[in-house]
Amino acid sequence: MFYYLFDYLHKEFSFPGAGVFQYISFRAAMALLTSLVISLVFGKRIINYLLKKQVGESIRDLGLEGQSQKAGTPTMGGLIILAAILIPTLFFAKLYNVYIVLMLVSTAWLGLIGFIDDYIKVFKHNKKGLAGKFKLLGQIVLGLIVGTTMFFNDSVVIKEKIPTEQNLVNSLNVFKVESYNLSPELFSKESVKSTKTTLPFIKNHEFDYSYLLAFLGKGFRKWAFLIFIPIVIFIIAAVSNGANITDGLDGLATGTSAIIGITLGIFAYVSGNTIFADYLNIMYIPNTGELAIFISAFVGACIGFLWYNSYPAQVFMGDTGSLALGGIIAVFAIIIRKELLIPIFCGIFLIENISVIMQVSYFKYTKRKFGTGKRIFKMSPLHHHYQLKGYQESKIVLRFFIIGIFLAVVAIVTLKLR
Repeated sequence: MFYYLFDYLHKEFSFPGAGVFQYISFRAAMALLTSLVISLVFGKRIINYLLKKQVGESIRDLGLEGQSQKAGTPTMGGLIILAAILIPTLFFAKLYNVYIVLMLVSTAWLGLIGFIDDYIKVFKHNKKGLAGKFKLLGQIVLGLIVGTTMFFNDSVVIKEKIPTEQNLVNSLNVFKVESYNLSPELFSKESVKSTKTTLPFIKNHEFDYSYLLAFLGKGFRKWAFLIFIPIVIFIIAAVSNGANITDGLDGLATGTSAIIGITLGIFAYVSGNTIFADYLNIMYIPNTGELAIFISAFVGACIGFLWYNSYPAQVFMGDTGSLALGGIIAVFAIIIRKELLIPIFCGIFLIENISVIMQVSYFKYTKRKFGTGKRIFKMSPLHHHYQLKGYQESKIVLRFFIIGIFLAVVAIVTLKLR
């Protein structure tokens, strides 16, 4: 919104300072600051409103230390996160950019599903909330939208690298060029439609989903959507539910998401920059620069919300926030074609998910075989296991953050490892 206003003032009236809105770095910084202001200043007002309306969390008795003290803490605080992401993006991003549109739709859609779930829990006094099949249906619908757009929309393209010998000559000439207009070509001028993605630890870092259908013979690439869209749906559902499961300790999901957001911001930057994309030998994705505005707002929203959500939490995000955070991370990773790195930089979400699957599967297996169910962990998800072992909640969260930072660095390093 502001971009169009100041662009008009700059072009028509040469308004002093208006031209600064042409720079993505400036708009990203403004989005970050605005999201922090919204979450910190208006967040407190939203919390007070939730307290007034008695929108409190009902706590199941799991026998965990300090659990009873959390009863009545305002929930649905994810509304703060949603506002702190959507408003700055609407203010500072180019809204005709297909990637920005996808991120806005993803945020609003999963936020709505989470809101309905929280509404049923709080106001209808149904602890189960929205039925799991309806949550999954909502994630499938979003996956169809994202997958179809990524495959069929003409604006979703990549640029292939120029053959090695010529590319080497151009790379050596990079620092000899004095004018930006004379910058050597490291990638082809023609943009191409592709289902390629980034594959870690492998030479050239690329994998094309269409290869999975090579057995169909000539023309197999046009049927690639049959495998690509289901993969997109699976990733969105898995990461969204992973974030939801991780949201069990004060600040855990929020802080972990902020770390992941910073990692995704770095990925988006190097993927949208020809020099870095060439140096790291990864694909160059045009028009992803605008995503810097969105991810800056995302990180700012998480950090701002953490102010109130850190131990002892003054507000919980509820499914309104956790489903949206996970979905945002998944869709963003898919857009910048780094979704196969998700098991690394979203390692916390993955571990939490796996701990639940292992616990439930082993319990059912032992009950069926021996008549009595046995457990691998004291409780799942994994963070509750450490609570029952006597670790303080704040210590568990901090150590998970440290692991999250380690995984984020590993994910970034993989871009250079072959």
